[in-house]
Amino acid sequence: MSKSKRKPILNAFLPPQFRQFRIVLAREPGHPDGDDEVAYIFIAPVDAEGRIDPKLWRIHREACRVARQRPNEQDQLGYLVHRSGGGWGFHYDGDASLPDEAGFHFDEERFVVGEYVSINERGKMHTYRVTTVSYL
Repeated sequence: MSKSKRKPILNAFLPPQFRQFRIVLAREPGHPDGDDEVAYIFIAPVDAEGRIDPKLWRIHREACRVARQRPNEQDQLGYLVHRSGGGWGFHYDGDASLPDEAGFHFDEERFVVGEYVSINERGKMHTYRVTTVSYL
């Protein structure tokens, strides 16, 4: 979806299952304490167990957004996308140098505070920790 087609999210029209999540880089080589400045914020519907709800995503896919945050860089904005085979990924608009990224088993992950999720970034897997989950 191009930036010119991007519409504002109208929270009043979204089902109550929508949440905003923030995940931050967990401990890994080169980041022994993790890094709160390497993060993603995304908006998605979840079921009662905290898993992304593909049925609600399908109905409200325009509202399922992601912001990729890195220190000393402008946030990259994109969309949560559902891939064939049931996987989830992030598609970014307007930056050809930033490839799509894939959530590792996002269809099985629970997005609740304290849980860990993995993202494949440019062919390398990184683990993130869910730090906040809030209602819209």
